[in-house]
Amino acid sequence: MIKSFTPVSDMVLVQRLEAQTATPGGIFLPTGSVEKPNRGKVIKAGPGRVLDNGMIRKMEVKEGDLVLFTPSKIADVTIEGEKYLIMSEASIIAIIEE
Repeated sequence: MIKSFTPVSDMVLVQRLEAQTATPGGIFLPTGSVEKPNRGKVIKAGPGRVLDNGMIRKMEVKEGDLVLFTPSKIADVTIEGEKYLIMSEASIIAIIEE
């Protein structure tokens, strides 16, 4: 059993949002044609990247943020039976406000 999971440096733990299975017009998409979404919710973020001078660059994202990320350089992880993604903050390209 994991008691705590804290990403290090500028790493971010993200829960991928569910893929849309229908178009805005109400047409249901076949399972094979549904792409994995590149949106997610930040579950936990590390303290920030350590700069060359030893200072820590604070994270721009925080727990609860909805984000858009690039699909490259991410790792799938399973914690307590739940699936998550872990990625560098550099893989996050936008914070989404709904």
